[in-house]
Amino acid sequence: MSTWLITHKACLEHDTGAEHPERIERLKAVLAALDDPAFATLERHTAERAPREALERVHDSAYIDAVFAAIPTTGRVQFNADTVISPGSAEAALRAAGAGLQAVDAIQSGLARRVFCAVRPPGHHAEPDESMGFCLFNSAAIAAHYARDVHGVQRVAVVDFDVHHGNGTQTLLEGEEGLFYLSLHQHPLFPGSGTRRENIPGNILNLPLPEGTASAAYRQQFHGEAISALIDFDPELLILSAGFDAAAEDPLAGLELTADDFAWITDELVAVANYCCGGHICSMLEGGYDLGALARGVSRHVAGLMR
Repeated sequence: MSTWLITHKACLEHDTGAEHPERIERLKAVLAALDDPAFATLERHTAERAPREALERVHDSAYIDAVFAAIPTTGRVQFNADTVISPGSAEAALRAAGAGLQAVDAIQSGLARRVFCAVRPPGHHAEPDESMGFCLFNSAAIAAHYARDVHGVQRVAVVDFDVHHGNGTQTLLEGEEGLFYLSLHQHPLFPGSGTRRENIPGNILNLPLPEGTASAAYRQQFHGEAISALIDFDPELLILSAGFDAAAEDPLAGLELTADDFAWITDELVAVANYCCGGHICSMLEGGYDLGALARGVSRHVAGLMR
């Protein structure tokens, strides 16, 4: 079984403006990095559009309508305090969510073992009825519910190593049978959630890290508590919210990770997947706002998925 890359040109049409952190150049940097000959064996696919019924597994119908109704015909508008939308934003968000569904289909049908979805906008801050943190639809949560409800996967773990806590994903997986959310993130930091007080055994595990956390402390926390919890949950599928904004260079946070750390994180998760679920991983791009650090982190991550 091969490793897939799923993306779509529509994700380059979500125009937030050149000065916005979550800008078109992020995905351009990622795709340029994955055009390197080292990734020649990646099987490349075009993201399909998520159907409305998939969105409605996690989002309120009125909220979905509100997103579509807000899309401008020209220019850009401020959808909320930090999320900008343009004429291409709805299509981009549908393709981003659709990439996760397509990845789950490919994995469950035996066509792929691991998939990286190079898409935007990101999704892990999107709540059932609210956009925030540059996100419109929660692609990772949509994929997790789809894997359980459509494919019958009994235990799905979402592992979020974005530097920001995935408040939306936590909300959408909390109390859900067979779904597990694990997040390592800087705290305090936007969006302010993700403390250990929110943990639910077997369902939610937040591992907040203080500003300035670097490789050694991060790896100790990850290899110990995070990996133990994953193995105890024994997932049949891993879905990754793959953010690269814990890099030392990132302008929006204060952790001190390197590209080597993202390679190490990937190796740890691949080892868990190999042990628990036949190596099956669906990885979805979330944050990462320094273009060089993002490209390097993604390169090391995807190389690890391919091994």
